[in-house]
Amino acid sequence: MPNAAESPLATYIAHLKRGELGYQFSPSARQVVFYPRVIAPRTGAADLEWRVSAGLATVHATTVVHPQQGPKYNVCLVDVDEGFRMMSRVEDIEPTSVKIGMRVKFRVHTPEGDEDPYPVFTPVEGA
Repeated sequence: MPNAAESPLATYIAHLKRGELGYQFSPSARQVVFYPRVIAPRTGAADLEWRVSAGLATVHATTVVHPQQGPKYNVCLVDVDEGFRMMSRVEDIEPTSVKIGMRVKFRVHTPEGDEDPYPVFTPVEGA
């Protein structure tokens, strides 16, 4: 379809490629929207605008995954200060040391090859 607007996922990934954590906001609903989508949940409003997070968050929940092969790693839910929750992981720390309530900051993880970048978090020093 020529002249079609870029998909919300493509815009989100473009933000990540620039080192930004993009999210959407619906002015009519006065509501933060994450994961990116075409219309706002609950209201169906199509007035979503893109914003960029400052990248600070708090760990809401965490668990450690022990795969059969490879090192263990954590999976967590983080509450981003701008008002949305997302699933990610905390790096640069032993997986069992990630604690609920820990302050973390956003960082882009860029895998090798042609995979898209994705958001991860690291501990905030001194928090």
